[in-house]
Amino acid sequence: MMNAFNKTLLVSALTLASLTCAQAAEPITVYGKVNASVQSNDEAGESETVVQSNASRLGVKGAFELSSSLEAFYTVEYEVNIGDDAKENFLARNQFVGLQGNFGAVSVGRNDTMLKISQGKVDQFNDLSGDLKSLFKGENRIEQTVTYVTPDFNGFKVGATYAAEGAKSQAGEDGFSLAAMYGDASLKKTSFYAALAYDSEVKGYDILRATVSAKLAGLVLGGMYQQEEKSVDGDSKTGYLLSAAYAISDVTLKGQYQDMEDKGDSWSIGADYKLGKPTKLFAFYTSRDMESAEDTDNYIGVGIEHKF
Repeated sequence: MMNAFNKTLLVSALTLASLTCAQAAEPITVYGKVNASVQSNDEAGESETVVQSNASRLGVKGAFELSSSLEAFYTVEYEVNIGDDAKENFLARNQFVGLQGNFGAVSVGRNDTMLKISQGKVDQFNDLSGDLKSLFKGENRIEQTVTYVTPDFNGFKVGATYAAEGAKSQAGEDGFSLAAMYGDASLKKTSFYAALAYDSEVKGYDILRATVSAKLAGLVLGGMYQQEEKSVDGDSKTGYLLSAAYAISDVTLKGQYQDMEDKGDSWSIGADYKLGKPTKLFAFYTSRDMESAEDTDNYIGVGIEHKF
């Protein structure tokens, strides 16, 4: 109970601090989203209806100009599980501080690895039951990291993450995550995005990942190839993902197929309906076959997302 109170107090303090800093002309943003779905989950032959929170979050971020060529920046973000029966429903997400300038940007703290960042927007069912992390390793957020990203050179950037051996998830091993990226991952400034990334001993895996996505009028196509290998015994698997989205006015139709060798495959279809810039309704269906399971898992749901 006290832990829940402390977390609530922390978020309240962050919000108050942001308002105070805003009045003092220090750029700062309180942001987040609430994403919830009513869905039927059919897993291991048993069906259950749930109201599910899909990575809802609350965060504070900002930047402060230290000089004409140097800026400090930070992010403190929590996941808020609005469907959890416990009141202690805050989970740590990205939380880091850094410096940026002509040399690029360096940040220290809890952060997504560069391999995870390199996926861009290729996963059309991110945070939902069809999320690519169900079959692919590498979607890691490590608690003790140092990340460096170069400046943008005509759309090309390189980034590196060092995961310290002191991080519990690293089990006493240093890890490195590298990525080379070209284009705008959101496909707003450019119509093409490509990335090549590699993890070395990050959470016990070595991973090679290649990602591409392209926008042609209202059609967005994406693909990912991944080879993952356990650092300890060398057990290796290869997989791929194909995704597509097509926008018709305020409706976006989506589809995705994913396969991982000796593990399983899944496919998802869905649609988003834009009510306004920050708000959408969505519906989806995901079917997943795991080679280690006798039954096919199925998920069907409808939901709403509001960003702020």
